[in-house]
Amino acid sequence: MKNIFTLTISLLIAAVSLAQNSNAVLFTENGERFQIVLNGVIQNTAPATNVKLTDLMAPNYKMKVLFEDKSLGEIDKNLFLEAYAENTFNIKRKSNGEWAVRILSITPLAQLPPSPQNVPNQNVVIYHPNPYTVPTTTTTTTTTTLNDPLYDDNVNINLGINGLGLNMNINGAGMGTSTSQTTTTYSTTTVTSPPPVYNTPPPTTTTIVVQEPVYIMPGYNGPTGCPYPMSPQDFAGIKSSIMSKSFESTKLEIAKQVLGQRCMTSGQVSEIIRVFGFESTRLDFAKFAYGRTFDIGNYYMVNDAFDFESSIGDLNGYINNYRR
Repeated sequence: MKNIFTLTISLLIAAVSLAQNSNAVLFTENGERFQIVLNGVIQNTAPATNVKLTDLMAPNYKMKVLFEDKSLGEIDKNLFLEAYAENTFNIKRKSNGEWAVRILSITPLAQLPPSPQNVPNQNVVIYHPNPYTVPTTTTTTTTTTLNDPLYDDNVNINLGINGLGLNMNINGAGMGTSTSQTTTTYSTTTVTSPPPVYNTPPPTTTTIVVQEPVYIMPGYNGPTGCPYPMSPQDFAGIKSSIMSKSFESTKLEIAKQVLGQRCMTSGQVSEIIRVFGFESTRLDFAKFAYGRTFDIGNYYMVNDAFDFESSIGDLNGYINNYRR
């Protein structure tokens, strides 16, 4: 029994250590109104142009974007999140008519203002993975029949005051009157719509500050461009996925999409650059990756991936301007 208890505690500690807390802000560039569905559950009740989801504990979700204008179609893709950060995404239509969800910024939660900011036209929704139950009330009202001996007719009277009913019997002989009270019953109905969203947090909101994990690279004490680089196992899978594509443009698009939501080391960036066959593509990705690299002090390592000295000079010029 003691061993089982120890194992249970260990599993709970492991689960807590793997959990993350992050936010996701999604907005349409041209003001299209939409609803967000995460793992099959609608998050915002009313369509909006800007939705902020808080308390997201998983690193990724299956997401659908449902537009209020049905003619715009919908978006179905995976939503990847940087842990302990507020991830901001831009929803826009590409030139070919397809929708894209692009990462715009990643801000560590520790760097956010201590009190939530009231952003105009932004719906703030606390993530809820399950349907909610809402209590409903059913009131039963009786129908009373009055028998009049003079006219030999029936008169139906419905009386219902604040959930109470009144029943009266009147006869010509004894003029007897009897009363009875109706019964009010309660039931619970399960609904799939989330609770109402709010634009301004309730005054009793409790803010929980989560300590952001700190990555320490052995032997490196220089500046950093992102908080936590991906593991070697994750990087190997991503690199394999990029290499499996046939077209250079597709490889570049996937690489930027991944790096837009994740963090790499200079060595990992150098390996991705060597996947591309064209010098111009290598330079394009090297510029894009600079601000999303953990050990930017080691970025000189990517110079060996270029064939021409002019590319190295162009990259160094970009880095010098970036630092300003």
